[in-house]
Amino acid sequence: MDNIILEKSKAFALRIIKLYQYLGSNKQEYILSKQILRSGTSIGANAKEGANAQSKADFYAKMYIAYKEANETEYWLELLYESGYIETNAFESMYSDCKELIKILASITKNHRSGHIQ
Repeated sequence: MDNIILEKSKAFALRIIKLYQYLGSNKQEYILSKQILRSGTSIGANAKEGANAQSKADFYAKMYIAYKEANETEYWLELLYESGYIETNAFESMYSDCKELIKILASITKNHRSGHIQ
């Protein structure tokens, strides 16, 4: 795989799955963890769909959905941290990865809107 957003979003999804498993088995937290599982794995799924889009409009739509899902995931990470469900080190590492995905997806969608992507 040579696509940075696909690589990073898949690696992030795998971390989210592990976080979900940890929250369920160690913290007995099932509500927020399901939310972050859904949004955190959706980033990569939408990026993958966008990479195989049938049109520029379809590409943009999927990448923008991935961007929105990344922003939602950032919110769930903040809530899990601020409510004491995840430790500082885990939060900072995952939060940093999430922010990186947001920046990449923002750049992709901005460049697409301004006509720099063919």
